[in-house]
Parts: sequence; structure tokens; C-alpha cells
Amino acid sequence: MPNNIRNVFKHKLLIVGILSLFLSFIFLFIFNDLFLFALFLILFIILLIYNFVKVTRKLYDTLGTRLMLFVTASMIFLFFLLLIILINGSIDILQDQSLSELILSSTWKPFSGEFGLFAVIIDTLIVTAVSMLIAIPISVLSAIYIAEYAPKKFRKIIRPFIDVLAGVPSVVFGLCALLVFVPLVRDDIAPFFGNTISSGFGLFTASLILSIMVFPIIISLCVESFNAVPIALKEASLSLGATKWETVKKVIFRASGPGILAAIFLGFGRAFGETIAVAMVIGNQELIPKSLFGPGQTLASLIASNYTEVSSIPILASALIFVALILFVVVLIFNLLGYLVLRRASKRWKY
Repeated sequence: MPNNIRNVFKHKLLIVGILSLFLSFIFLFIFNDLFLFALFLILFIILLIYNFVKVTRKLYDTLGTRLMLFVTASMIFLFFLLLIILINGSIDILQDQSLSELILSSTWKPFSGEFGLFAVIIDTLIVTAVSMLIAIPISVLSAIYIAEYAPKKFRKIIRPFIDVLAGVPSVVFGLCALLVFVPLVRDDIAPFFGNTISSGFGLFTASLILSIMVFPIIISLCVESFNAVPIALKEASLSLGATKWETVKKVIFRASGPGILAAIFLGFGRAFGETIAVAMVIGNQELIPKSLFGPGQTLASLIASNYTEVSSIPILASALIFVALILFVVVLIFNLLGYLVLRRASKRWKY
């Protein structure tokens, strides 16, 4: 629309708006017609709002930008606020016992004033490591099949199920583990490895359910990474005589390496901090494990299994907050290391 026509249009709108206001007062005070008064007054308000929006469009853009900046900055503020809350809550236990006593002692007896976390830390590392050892190869191979080998109809069917599986509450996984994995480990898996006294509640059972909970995260992210590889790269490899698997191994893996690493890091974060499902099947005993089929305790499940006693023992509340601080710091450090690894991998695996 030319500028002169646009200016005429604006003037007409202004004239119509003033006329509408004038007519509304005429119908109110002269004819006492409330319906027409309201009609023309509404027309005047609509035109006023229209002109106000046109004039203040840049102002809205500025306010929107500032609002988004504030929301983004608030995320950083919440991060440090959470860290400060955890540190403040841990002061009592750190004043009562040294850091070395808390980390290196394996005796957890809150009613006796002993809060050793060494056994719990070892159990956490074992459960996380075993679950990732199970989950990574299965998830990556499944993602390869979905992205490169599966028919299109199968992909359309399987992807929604994977997405739904990622959103299933952890307590549902824990309940299924109680009904399926605990008897399976007790009656079949543990005796097969020579352990005939296992109750089914233990580190291996927790690792199994954790690996299943990690599957959808790693699979979904790996599939997205594989699909992001340019088709030209795949076609170039196939045109040179490479087989499908050679193309996957030498081209797709190399091109999507950072995405695979990101999926593994996110899976680790889910496995390391999972609480309810693990607490339901791990046995909840603060012991240094003698076998994968024996009971144990993770840092997250320790908080869940002791929270009911927090109100009666203030020092226990501080100890559990310190456990939460350890979880927070470990996940933070691992994410920072993962970010550095991803940066190096992105530079190395360019295509």
C-alpha cells in the first residue's frame, strides 16, 4: 500500500473514531438510547486500541525482548538459588562431622549420629555403570535399525511408543520391576550365576529397570542425530561401493558422534538421579556390595527412604540435604565435562 493511501486511511480511521465518540454522546444525552451509545462507544474503543497498537508496536517488541531476557536470566538465578539452599541446609552436618568422615565412612546409622556415605556412593556408581553398560549398546543399535534399516511404516508405529515410554512415571517402572524383575532375578538370573540366596531386591535389579528407563532417551536422541546426517554423505559412501553397515559405521557414526555423546550424557543424568523406581527394588541397605545380586542403596533412594524421619532428627535433615548437594554437584560436573567433550568432538567430527 503506498504511503499517501496509508496516510489517508489513518486519517479516515481517526475521523471515524472521533465521530463515533461524538455520536455516542449524542445518543446518550439527547436521545437517551443506551444501545446506540454503547455501540458507538465500543467502535471508538476498538479504533483507539487499533491506533495504540500501531503506534506502540516497537514498544511491544522492546518489552517482549526485555521480558524474554528476564525469564532467561531467572533460570540462572534459580540455579544459584538452588545451590545456595543446598549449601545452607548442609552446614549443620558439615559442622558436626568432617567432610572426610562423611565421604569415607561406610556406616550409616542416623540414630547413633553416624552418617557415612561411602557405601551409598559405591552402590550409586555401580548401579549407574551397570545400567549404562546395558542401555548404551541396545539403545544405539535400536536407533540404527529405526533410522537406517526399518521400513517407513514400522518407524511411524515405533516412534510414538518410544516417546510415550519416555514419559511414563518412574513409579510405574518400579511397580513393573517389583512384579517382573524381582522374581526373575531371584528365581532365574541369580541362581544361574551361582547366587542361591538372593531375594531379588538388589543392585542388579535396580540396574535392569534403570537401563529400561534410559532406553527411550538415548534412542530418541540418536535417531534424531542419524536423521540429521545429510543424505548426500550416505549416497556418496554407497556409490563408492560401501555396504550399508560400512556406511553406518564409517560415515553416519562419525557425522552424528556429538549427538550420540549428548544422548549418553542425558541418559547418565537420568540413571544417576533416579529415585522412586530404584528405591522400590534395590533393597535399601547401606552396605558395600559383595555381589551385584545383594541389596544396596543409592544417593537418591537414600533421600527417599529416610525423608519420613527428617522432622524428628534435624541433623538427619541436614545430612540428607548434603546428599542432595552431592547429587547436584556430581551431575553438574558431569554435564560440564560432557559439554567440553562435545565441543572437542564437534571440532573433530566435522563433515
